[in-house]
Amino acid sequence: MKLIKGFIMNARVLLPLVVLTFALTSPTGLAAWSNAGNVTEHSYIYLSGYIDEMKIYQTYKGLEGQKLVVGTEGSGTVSRRQTAYVDEGGMYFNEWGVFQSEGDLRNALCAKNYKVGTVISESYTEIEYLIKDTTTFQDDNVSVYSIASEGRGTARLGARVKDGPKGVTIMSYGGTYIGDFNIRQEIGSGSEFFLTCP
Repeated sequence: MKLIKGFIMNARVLLPLVVLTFALTSPTGLAAWSNAGNVTEHSYIYLSGYIDEMKIYQTYKGLEGQKLVVGTEGSGTVSRRQTAYVDEGGMYFNEWGVFQSEGDLRNALCAKNYKVGTVISESYTEIEYLIKDTTTFQDDNVSVYSIASEGRGTARLGARVKDGPKGVTIMSYGGTYIGDFNIRQEIGSGSEFFLTCP
C-alpha cells in the first residue's frame, strides 16, 4: 500500500512538470516577444486551506533561451512571496515561503537555461513544514541558482551543467532527502560569470 501511495504522490508532483516541459518545448511556445517586451511580477499569498498553482516563465519559445516552472499543490498553510523579472535578455526569480501541512502539500521548481546548458530542479513532497528561499538568475551567458531550504518531509534536488547547449556534461547531481533536512546549495555556470553565488 505504501508503494502505491508513494507512486501516486510522485506522479502527482512530476506529471505537471512533464506536461509543462512538453508545452514549453512545443513549436507554439508561450514567448514570442513581439508585443510583451518584458514581465515584472511581485506576488504574496497567505492561505490556510487548499492551493493548486503553477507558473511558467520563458524568454524564447522552443528549446532555446531560459525556462522556469514553479508550482504548489495540496492542503495546508502557505505564506509565500514570489518576485520575477523576465525579458528577452534573461530572467530573475525568487520564491520565499513557509509551508505547513499534514503531508498533503507539494512544492516544485525547475529552471532550464538552454543557451548555457544548465538545469536545476527541486521538489518537496509529504511536507510537514518547509521554509525555503530559492533564487535563480539566467541569461544567455550565465546561470546562477541558490537554494536554501529547511523542513520535514521529502526533498529532491537535481542539477546538470553542460559545456554549452550541446557540450559534454561537466556536472550531474541528484539527491533525495527524507526526514528533517537543512539544505544550502549554490551552483553557477557560464562564459561571463559576473555574479557570485550568495
